[in-house]
Amino acid sequence: MITGEARNRVDKIWEMFWTGGITNPLSVIEQFTYLLFMKQLDERQNTMERKARLDDKPVEDPIFESNQEHIRWSRFRNRRAEEMFRIVKDEAFPHMKSLGGENFTRHLESAVFIIPTSQLLQRVVTAIDQILAELPAQNKDTMGDLYEYLLSKISTSGTNGQFRTPRHIIRMMVELMKPTPQDIIADPAAGTAGFLVESAHYIYDRYQEELFIRAEGRERREHFNKTMFYGFDTDQTMLRIASMNLMMHGIEDPNILYRDSLSKENEEEEKYTLVLANPPFKGSLDQSGVADNLLKKVKTKKTELLFLALMLRLLKTGGRCAVIVPDGVLFGSSKAHMDIRKEVVDNHKLEAVISMPSGVFKPYAGVSTAVLIFTKTGIGGTDRVWFYDMQADGYSLDDNRRPLDHNKHEENNIPDIITRFHNLEAEKSRARTEQSFLVVADEIRANKYDLSINRYKEQVYEEIEYAPPKEILGEIAQLEEEIQQGMKRLEVLIYD
Repeated sequence: MITGEARNRVDKIWEMFWTGGITNPLSVIEQFTYLLFMKQLDERQNTMERKARLDDKPVEDPIFESNQEHIRWSRFRNRRAEEMFRIVKDEAFPHMKSLGGENFTRHLESAVFIIPTSQLLQRVVTAIDQILAELPAQNKDTMGDLYEYLLSKISTSGTNGQFRTPRHIIRMMVELMKPTPQDIIADPAAGTAGFLVESAHYIYDRYQEELFIRAEGRERREHFNKTMFYGFDTDQTMLRIASMNLMMHGIEDPNILYRDSLSKENEEEEKYTLVLANPPFKGSLDQSGVADNLLKKVKTKKTELLFLALMLRLLKTGGRCAVIVPDGVLFGSSKAHMDIRKEVVDNHKLEAVISMPSGVFKPYAGVSTAVLIFTKTGIGGTDRVWFYDMQADGYSLDDNRRPLDHNKHEENNIPDIITRFHNLEAEKSRARTEQSFLVVADEIRANKYDLSINRYKEQVYEEIEYAPPKEILGEIAQLEEEIQQGMKRLEVLIYD
């Protein structure tokens, strides 16, 4: 997460766009992203050229041909404002749109460069250079954090039940699921592709040698770049942002597709090994357009329940899922609520329910949510379910979301959650009064598949000893006497 001076500089660039006439937050992010993407393309070409020099070979598949040197960021940034504007608008921007795979090019077909003046472009380019020069390291995390801060400025978040998932919650879910280079990962409500980007980070950091250094890693590298990550959305702007987000994080040809995941037109099933998502809830829905096999599983208009049914359909047998759901999914008493909980508990393997505090999605919403983790088996397998009562996520739970001490457990439970989940054997001895514990599946069935932690947690009541009533009444009488005396002294001061 970027903080301090870098954050202020990003805010200033935001103001430049605003005063320059671009006031729609999504438009600002798009234009900002195009420029960041141009800068990253130049840096990627620099890396390729350094490697080619070391290998004493020409650059393989260069981003810029020899006659396109002038449209590289490092070249046009030093031109006069008017000349820079012409190069970016007429050459660098069209060149950027032509890169990437078929999906990326299709999403950017309708992209438009709308920065209105050469002066605004020059100021923004200079400011971006200053920010990236001052950040601690221009690595994937830094660019990702910068991009994430930009996305946090989307003021339209929260409409139709869509809430931007905080990056540290996404990271927690990815670390809980431990994706591998063999996985095929999907987010059926991708938004800005945060789950896919974080999964790519996780795999890149842990399997870098296997994927990118060893000669035998070519096939897996191809999988990483072209067939590992899938995201769906119905918002064209989000599709563009998600595609660029993944490409800026090193995915060469991301599969970000226009698709209404719940619709009849989406016929995908048993295709993915890992689903990570924070699907929209409380969104409006035309039930007549929903896929029949989802309604057969759970007859409802509630998107949060339909998405759970969708995830079970999308997963291969043995595939895993971590999904954020509103609290109502855990204890709702409608037939649809109980049907989907019964389906997950009885026919698959529900592994964990992590209850999150209601401030996690502030300032967008104060809704209480939880993370469900399950594996698709088709034959059951739920033996014990792990419950964790998250009370702190490393940030204040008010609208400010101020960073707290991430090393103190009472201010940040996330490291503890990850550690305990990956050692469930040690959880067997925990009491129901602790922050986490296991509950046997039969007890959950006996409670109508209620998955709220408060159903099973035992409260510890502290005995407090009060003074005898006679003594308390005496203290009250004394206080009243003191008040009366104070009133008389006040009257003397005022009227005498």
